[in-house]
Formats: sequence, structure tokens, C-alpha cells
Amino acid sequence: MTASLLDGKALSRTIREEVKQETARLKELGIQPGLAVVLVGEDPASQVYVNSKHKACLELGFYSEVHRLPNDTTQEQLLELVGRLNEQTSIHGILVQLPLPKHIDEKAVIDAISVEKDVDGFHPISVGNMVIGDESLLPCTPAGVMEMLKRNQIPVEGKHAVVIGRSNIVGKPISLLLQRENATVTMCHSRTNNMRELTRMADILVVAIGKAQFVDRSFIKPGAVVIDVGMNRLENGKLAGDVNFDDVAEECGWITPVPGGVGPMTITMLMVNTLKAAKRIHQIQ
Repeated sequence: MTASLLDGKALSRTIREEVKQETARLKELGIQPGLAVVLVGEDPASQVYVNSKHKACLELGFYSEVHRLPNDTTQEQLLELVGRLNEQTSIHGILVQLPLPKHIDEKAVIDAISVEKDVDGFHPISVGNMVIGDESLLPCTPAGVMEMLKRNQIPVEGKHAVVIGRSNIVGKPISLLLQRENATVTMCHSRTNNMRELTRMADILVVAIGKAQFVDRSFIKPGAVVIDVGMNRLENGKLAGDVNFDDVAEECGWITPVPGGVGPMTITMLMVNTLKAAKRIHQIQ
């Protein structure tokens, strides 16, 4: 391996310590950041994510609520809960864990969350503000990627960034955030014909397609920065990203491991967003 590692675990610890210190300062002013997480059903992966978020809240000194609802919860019941949390003064951030059961309209639920408490950054107003460059709470995974680049002093301005994947959660927002930092961005997806030709021009390659080890060294410009957002479980039970790590690491300059790269940053940026929301709601710098 010749590439340098972008260590999400280590950076996450640093940022969480900063959040913990700022939370202590707010508590001295009588304010405790509060996060409410809502889980509908018993999806095993969602259960793990929710538990991790609750644990992070407690570690950082946040107030935490976890609402576990049965799979047959109606959309009306869920919207009623979201409405109550919107009004609850001890809660500054609301996260409804996705995916939701098929009988519930995810968009209706996301739209119902108060934009001031939209710590996932999925509300249409949050997305609109991100598009035009106004202040907003940013989607956690793309925000985590940008923080990794910034804190490792990896230049973005003037660079050619290629994003593989166009999801609303990662692909689209990361392309916007890279443009905001003056990168030239190309987006690739399942209908892109000349993908390797495009990715081999990338100074920064972000891969978020959900296909285990799809990207090998033939996609890589020598010395490029490779950000692997994928998280897939192989037949042998091991976790793997969308990038063939061992192969690509021989060609690129920087690379995120899986696990231990982008993943830890996602929950950390959720904590950052909750802290920001609390400060904004209470008008504190």
C-alpha cells in the first residue's frame, strides 16, 4: 500500500471532544442540546444505528430520546409524534430513521420535521438552502466527507472531483458541497457509458453506489484522493466498501478504509448538527 489513510475514527474522536467541550459551555448557560430519534419497526441495521446515536448523545452530554414504534404504526401516528417533537423545547434535533415501512410516505414524514430541527439535512428547505449556498444543516455523510478533506488539508479548490452515485443522501449533496468549495464536479451513475474514462481524470473520487469492491485501480488517476462511502457485507461476513481497497491503495494518494473511514464521521456530524441546531434555536454564537 502506498496511499495515505484518511482515518475517520481518529478524526471523529477529535471532533466529538470539541462538541463535548462546547456542550459543557452551553450547559453553563442552562442549555442542553437534545436529540430525538424515531425508529419504526425492527430492522436490525436500523436498530444498531439508533443505539449508536443514543450512545453518542450520552457520551457528549446531550439529552437523548429514542422512540421505538411498532412496524404497524400508521403514518398519522408517526406524523403526530413528529409534531409533538417539533414543539418540545428540550429537543433541538429530530431524526426519523430510514428506511420506513412501505405503508408510510417517507417524504411526508421528512417534510413534517421542523426545518430548525432537521439534523439529517433532508428537509426541502434545508436542501434548497444548500443548493443556493445559504446557511443550513447539511446531510451528515456528505458533511463528514468535506470535514475529512478540510481537516487533512486536502485542497479542493480548482480540482476535478468525480462522484459515482446520485442518491439524495450522498451523491447529489456531496457534488453540491464540492462545487461550493470551487471544485469542478462530474457525476457518474448507472447509465454513464464512459465511467472509467471520467474517473481517471478525477483528482478526488467519491464512490457511493452500494456495489461491493466495484472500483478497482483501472478507475483511478495516480495520486488521486479516493473517498469510499460504501458499506457492504461480503459472503464471508466481512465489511467492504464500494472500492477494492487493496488494489486501489497501490494507485491513489489518499484513501478511506472501510470500516473506519467515512462511517464514523456520519454519526459525529449528526452530533455537530444537533449542537448547531441548539445554538441557533437559542440564538447563541
